[in-house]
Amino acid sequence: MTNDTDTGSDAPLSWTIGDVTITSIIESETATSPRFLFKGVDKINVLERAKAAPWLAPHFVSDEGYLKQKIHCCVIEAGEHRIAVDTCIGNDKQRSNEGWHELQGPFLEDMTEAGFAPESITHVVCTHLHVDHVGWNTRLVDGEWVPTFPNAEYLFVQAEYDHWTNEEDLFGDPVFEDSVAPIAAAGLVNYVSPEHSICDEVSFQSTPGHTPGHVSVVVESDEQRAIITGDMAHTPLQLADPELSSMFDTDPDAARATRHEVFPGWADGKTLVIGTHFGTPTGGIMVVDGEGYKLEF
Repeated sequence: MTNDTDTGSDAPLSWTIGDVTITSIIESETATSPRFLFKGVDKINVLERAKAAPWLAPHFVSDEGYLKQKIHCCVIEAGEHRIAVDTCIGNDKQRSNEGWHELQGPFLEDMTEAGFAPESITHVVCTHLHVDHVGWNTRLVDGEWVPTFPNAEYLFVQAEYDHWTNEEDLFGDPVFEDSVAPIAAAGLVNYVSPEHSICDEVSFQSTPGHTPGHVSVVVESDEQRAIITGDMAHTPLQLADPELSSMFDTDPDAARATRHEVFPGWADGKTLVIGTHFGTPTGGIMVVDGEGYKLEF
């Protein structure tokens, strides 16, 4: 297993798991107020948590107590498969969050420059169907939302898709209408179980609670393993304290139970855990740390 995060260049972060490569294509990387994610957790409390778990700073917690977060897509190269995991926010979308509204970012150009032209993607995986995980499913062409990855099979967990057909978006935005429904209308969706396998090296692990059909993505090759978390953990603070649930969790108690269930299996001292919203370096080997867990780089 190799970690190519310290390249000394502008090259994207990447990790090698046996014969598989995972590359991070970043849409945005920002400092986030903890109040955006957690009820009753302010910057002072974050600094207290970082003092108790020093590995959190400076990578994931700033000196002021902000959370260092990112929105990125992981592209998995496994044999002939090119699998894009979580497609960020997207351009031109009407969003109530001012920082996400009608973006005009270079994500697709960055993805292509990294060697992943949209036409080359074979699968698109959405760990769940929240706004910041489905946005680049589609792009605006002549006033219509069309699939960004025209040759890909889009994998939606059936329970997740069913939930959001009857539930309003977290912020009341037309996320399903502009980023999910057009994919179904184009006939590109494969509705799957939360234990689905794409190939020998890439499969899903059911991690519900944040949303009903939430999954994490498991990569295994040559007796090595990596996990892409999705939002079952928004920040490494939730590794240090698995009890901490986000205000955006559909079922906070179920999300908490999921962390307690899966973390012991991930914290074997060998598994690379890549956070879908963890700031750089984004991934590390997960190990037990007191009553919680930590990442080693």
